Order: sequence, then structure tokens, then C-alpha cells
Amino acid sequence: MKKTYSVLIIEDDFRVAEINRQYVEKVAGFDVQKVVKSGNEALQYLENCQNMPDLLLLDLYIPDVEGLELFWQIRHKYHEVDIVIVSAEKDTSAIQETLRGGIFDFIVKPVDDERFAQTLSRYKKYRNYMQSKKELEQADIDYLTGFRRLLDSHSPDQELPKGIDSITLDKINQLLNDKMAAGVTAVQLSKLLGISRSTARRYLEYLVSIKKVKTKLNYGTVGRPERQYICYETYEQNY
Repeated sequence: MKKTYSVLIIEDDFRVAEINRQYVEKVAGFDVQKVVKSGNEALQYLENCQNMPDLLLLDLYIPDVEGLELFWQIRHKYHEVDIVIVSAEKDTSAIQETLRGGIFDFIVKPVDDERFAQTLSRYKKYRNYMQSKKELEQADIDYLTGFRRLLDSHSPDQELPKGIDSITLDKINQLLNDKMAAGVTAVQLSKLLGISRSTARRYLEYLVSIKKVKTKLNYGTVGRPERQYICYETYEQNY
């Protein structure tokens, strides 16, 4: 795993550039390689530097270039560099264009140091994760893209409670999201996955605890009501 990620800051306001530099250097595993203040200086530096930076912090308002011109010049020529936009720009079309251009993140000025640190932390996890894999399965891609909010609620690096296996957990997540709009009981899940009823209930209750699943009581015609486990998004839409 790479221990330190190098950062190029492209910012014309020297005060903001210094603040961003301090923010970067407060996060372990990052080093500011260079600070440049214009589009021309940025392109010259990238053209001549021997060690390409891992990450660019790019302001969209640079005096010697128009709009997103510098962003696209860098994106087209330096595919291996990741980009985080740090800008006061809030126009939807501009933000959408940078997303189409493959930015890692977009941070709106004035920058909040906690939000800044979260971006760098996510970036480090992303790079370390990619370096640890030769091939990516669907669950890996879902994690990296934030699909089903896996990044927030369950990531491959996250230590799971005793008795909870990540592979089984992913199977249950997929089943609840894709096939079981009406939800599932512990008994039904145990039959579907070939696991014991108590194991099924343990996984379902864990998903409830991390707010991935909600429950409702299903009153049948006979016996006690059954606890129905429903994907959180489905529950919010239908109940």
C-alpha cells in the first residue's frame, strides 16, 4: 500500500491556498507536492514534473483560463491524476459537467475543515482498496460507487460484529434490495439462504441496528404476529 499521497493545489488566492495546504497536511498520509496560482503554471508544472501528483485540488475560478477549460485540459491529458474541485461555484450545470469528467469530489467554498478531512480520508481508503485488488466483483464496485449507501453503513474495511460475515451480509442486502420488496421474515430468509432461523434473525437485527432495514409486524390469521424485515428505502416509499 502506498503510504503517502501527493497533492497539487491549484488556487489563485494565496490565503485560500495556504488554508488548503494546512488542511491537507493535517491529514495523515498526505503531502502537498506543490501550490500553483494559475492555469499556465499548473500545466507547466504537470508537463515537467518527474513524479506526477496523485491528487489535484482545483479551483474553477482561475484568472488566466475561462470556466472549466483548465479542468478539461488536465482531465484529457493526465488521466492518472484524480481531481477534487474546491470552488465557490454552485451552478448545477458546472457541477454536473465536472461529475461527468470524473472528479472524486466537489467541495464548496468556504471550506469546512471536517468536510475536507472526510474527503481525503475517503480518497485514501479508495486508493488503498484499489491497490489491494486485482479484480473487482459487483460488491466491490457497489462499495466504490457508494451504491446502496454501502460506504456509509458497511464498508469492506469496517470491522463487523462477531457472528456477522461480510459475504452473507452482502447476499442478504442484495436479496432485500432486489427481490423482496414486501420484506422477509427470519423463517423465510433461513429457507432462502439455507441458514438457521437464529442466524437469519441475527443478520436481520444487525441490519436494523445500522438503519439498513426497518421492521413491521405482520398479523396473520393464526398464531403470533411475525416480524417482517423490509429494506429501508422500500419501507420509506410504501409505508
